[in-house]
Amino acid sequence: MDRFTSSGVAGVRFLAQRGILKPVVWRLVRVTIRGEDAIRNLDAPYIAVANHSSHLDAPLVIGGLPRRLSRYLAAGAAADYFFDVQWRKWLTTLFFNAFAIERNSEGKRTGSSRALLERKVPLLIFPEGGRSKYGEMGPFKPGAAALSITTGAPCLPIALVGASEAMPRGVNWPLRGRYPVTIVFGAPMRPDEGETAEQFSRRLSGEVRRLHETVRPMPARARKGTT
Repeated sequence: MDRFTSSGVAGVRFLAQRGILKPVVWRLVRVTIRGEDAIRNLDAPYIAVANHSSHLDAPLVIGGLPRRLSRYLAAGAAADYFFDVQWRKWLTTLFFNAFAIERNSEGKRTGSSRALLERKVPLLIFPEGGRSKYGEMGPFKPGAAALSITTGAPCLPIALVGASEAMPRGVNWPLRGRYPVTIVFGAPMRPDEGETAEQFSRRLSGEVRRLHETVRPMPARARKGTT
C-alpha cells in the first residue's frame, strides 16, 4: 500500500478535506449540487472529467462527491506547477491526493494514471489541460477518454458553473460576496464499440457543455451575493 490506497492516509486526508478544505470553500462561495441521483450506483474506479476555469474546481468536485466516491480520489495536477515547490507539493498531496501530469509532453510519468485505475483508484482529470482565461470551455484533450478505453473505467462528466466568476484566473482567493457556484453531475459514460479516444473525448466535452447549459446564469446582482 502507498498514499493512494492506504486507509490510514485516506483517513488523514478525509479530516483535511472535510474538516478544513470544504468548510472554508463552502463558506466563501454558495454551492448548489445537482445530479446526485446520476452517481448513486457509481463505483470505483472511475474517471471524473470536468471543465476547468478556477482553482476552486478541484475542491468543489472533491467536496461535492459523497465520501464513498471521494475517499481515494486522486486529482491530476500539473507537474510543472504543483510539484515544483516542496510546500506546494505537500499541500496538493495532502488535500487532493494529487498525482503529477506532464503538460509539456516530456512523458516522465507516462502510465501512472493507468496504473492507478488498475489499482481501483478513481481519478479527477481536467481534459482541457489548464484553466481557461475567462471561464469559457476549451477543447478536451483525449487523454481521459483513452484511459477509459484502455482500462474500462467509466467517465463521470461534471460541469462546474460559476467558479470562474467566484475565483477568476490570476486571483489567489475567492472574491468577496459569496458568489453562487453549481456542481452538476452527469450520468457515467463509456466509450461505444469501436469509438476512438478523440471521438469519445468529443462526446464527453459535449456532455459537460450540455450539463453546464442546464444552469441558468445568475443576474449580476445575485452573482455578487448582494441585496
